[in-house]
Amino acid sequence: MRRLKELRSQRGLRQIDFAKDMGILQSTLSSWENGRYEPDSEMLIKIANYFGVTVDYLLGGEKVSSSTKTKGKWIPVLGDVAAGIPIEAIEDIVDYEEIDAALAATGDFFGLRIKGSSMEPRIREGDVVIVRKQDDVDTGDTAVVMVNGDSATVKRIKKEPDGSLVLIPNNPAYDAQHFSPAEILNKPVHIIGKVVELRGKF
Repeated sequence: MRRLKELRSQRGLRQIDFAKDMGILQSTLSSWENGRYEPDSEMLIKIANYFGVTVDYLLGGEKVSSSTKTKGKWIPVLGDVAAGIPIEAIEDIVDYEEIDAALAATGDFFGLRIKGSSMEPRIREGDVVIVRKQDDVDTGDTAVVMVNGDSATVKRIKKEPDGSLVLIPNNPAYDAQHFSPAEILNKPVHIIGKVVELRGKF
């Protein structure tokens, strides 16, 4: 990663100091800069945020001047979310999206690429939703919900007085899903994040 070494040198950072900032060994940094190994996706994002550049630039893509600062934060876009696996550990990263610094300061975020047509016309297949990780939302919110250990689904949420949960699609061709308190516990059904932004793809 030639550009990593360039960025570090432009800042006047010694290898040992930058390695400390990243929480890694100096030998690990040296192996990255010499091209023997590459950082994982999470570390690439961390390095890009540190220097205020894009992941693409780090990997040798777009040209960015040394004075360019990315004010936002880059987050991974997942093609799927598997049950029981921390978002940070998922390898199914299909892209990256930038969110602004003010939004990034309100929690932990990831992107999710939409599959299927249950949320049309508002949210279409291939669109990306920006999701703040949280285990509860309000009625009317759109959330990412894990049902029965399957892949995550994106639906509008309605909470019933008896503790039931209703997952409502935007597309009238699909039926709403009703889950009683017992089903929520036993299937299980749990909310993993709130959709806060839609990035439509053309």
